[in-house]
Amino acid sequence: MSAMLDVPLRGSVARLWRGRAERIVVGLAVATMACTYALVVLGSTVRVTHSGMGCASWPLCDGSITPIDRYHALLEQSHRYLAAFVTIGAFSTAVAARRARGRRVAFAPAVVGACLVLFQAGLGALTVLAKNAPWTVAVHLVTGLVFLAATVVTAVVAVRGRRASWSRAAVGWWGWAMLAATLATIVGGSLVVANGASRACPDWPLCPSSASSLADWQIAHRALASTAGICLAAFIASRWRTTSGWRRRFSLVSIGVFVAVAAFGAASALSRAAAAWQDAHLAMVALLWTSVVTMVTVRATDPPRAPQPGALALAALGKGT
Repeated sequence: MSAMLDVPLRGSVARLWRGRAERIVVGLAVATMACTYALVVLGSTVRVTHSGMGCASWPLCDGSITPIDRYHALLEQSHRYLAAFVTIGAFSTAVAARRARGRRVAFAPAVVGACLVLFQAGLGALTVLAKNAPWTVAVHLVTGLVFLAATVVTAVVAVRGRRASWSRAAVGWWGWAMLAATLATIVGGSLVVANGASRACPDWPLCPSSASSLADWQIAHRALASTAGICLAAFIASRWRTTSGWRRRFSLVSIGVFVAVAAFGAASALSRAAAAWQDAHLAMVALLWTSVVTMVTVRATDPPRAPQPGALALAALGKGT
């Protein structure tokens, strides 16, 4: 009798453990994504406040663990500590996804994220040792946003679990174009900063004829941003009839975020790249990137739709003839 009772008891315990393990994966993935976004925004603050060399050594700040007596050093070292926390989260998510059968679909993107965060840490050290060379700052930022994308993908598929079924074709041409154009815009913005062109065009949307040749970087960046906006609108319009509920609301929010990106970009240009406007602009850019990657990932992992009865009848009729 006890043996008969022991079997369902073990089964219940096993199901309870699996459910807890899956919730841990989801929690870790979402928390890591949120902290990565915060890391990108804090990194932007470090850049626009010229705090990148607040600590001349790495990983400690001039041999100190807590340089709270200096503003720039505090910002730089806080960024490093948050990066360490994100690194732990990325690896923990990968380990947890490997062990949770129902969320194992999140394992591959989590591993990609763990590898990227190590590469990003190396770039951070190189940036400090290279005295904030413009190219290292630009590569560091772009890599950080690619890593953010990896954490977004991990979080989305972790939430969806077994429902996630990868299909690149489901995204469609406009989806991939939107993703590529948004990333190209981010890279273009990084090059604007790296080439010292942030203050070259104190006007918007066009540049005055008296602007220096550096303004060409600004014009190219704005052209890329316009292309990204067109692709975003086209992607949402192409899927509008087949979406409903939270997806439609999320699409509208994404359009609102794009408008905010353009507004903060214009404010940054008109204020001659004031630090506060630059910081707000990049924060919205990172949020737009997060929403774009989310939409593409959701579309790419939608479960296959069951054929409609009418379609099945037509298929059967076709076979009969």
